[in-house]
Amino acid sequence: MSFLAFPLNVLPYIIITLIIAFTVHEYAHAFVAYKFGDPTARNQGRLTLNPAAHLDPIGTIVLLIAGFGWARPVPVNRFHFKKPRLAGVLVSLAGPLSNLLLAFIGGLLLALTIGFGLEGTGGKFLYELCYWFTYLNVVLFVFNLLPLPPLDGYRIIQDVVSPGTRAKLSQFEMYGMLIFLVLIVVDPLYNITIGPVLQKIIPNIFYGILDFVGAFF
Repeated sequence: MSFLAFPLNVLPYIIITLIIAFTVHEYAHAFVAYKFGDPTARNQGRLTLNPAAHLDPIGTIVLLIAGFGWARPVPVNRFHFKKPRLAGVLVSLAGPLSNLLLAFIGGLLLALTIGFGLEGTGGKFLYELCYWFTYLNVVLFVFNLLPLPPLDGYRIIQDVVSPGTRAKLSQFEMYGMLIFLVLIVVDPLYNITIGPVLQKIIPNIFYGILDFVGAFF
């Protein structure tokens, strides 16, 4: 009996995917922040595609065990932005959009493996890797847009609302993880919040990507 959230036979694909996905996600935040004038992430060695700079050991282990986790957040200093609200939104969006881009790349590679008949025994590793790479990047794209602290979706809302509302929202940031756990554990809440995300939104985007890239082959 495994204590992991994923079966042991798919664990290699999960680990490879998460290393790449987390790294690119955090790099995207750092890159866009730097382009808008904030050198904080660069000065702290975060403007890099080296996974060691971005992976959080505890967050990665928790993800493998519980099915959700985190990387090291990229530091952002809004005072360096000429247009803080616009820059803040784009910096926050950069991470999830990088995962969506990776999902399209994974979907394209998956379509190629199928097109060349590599999904059988000989190319099974490549096929499975592309499948999980695509799916998990869709999951990261969607979940990071949820309006819960400290996710990117919450940060976007902070920059869209008025300063007064932003100040009020900040009072609840410490309860973000607790709220997330409640939404998962309490069935009525799960069925109208996280449930539809897992059961409908993520599969629809995943298969939509596969249909889109498959149309070119």
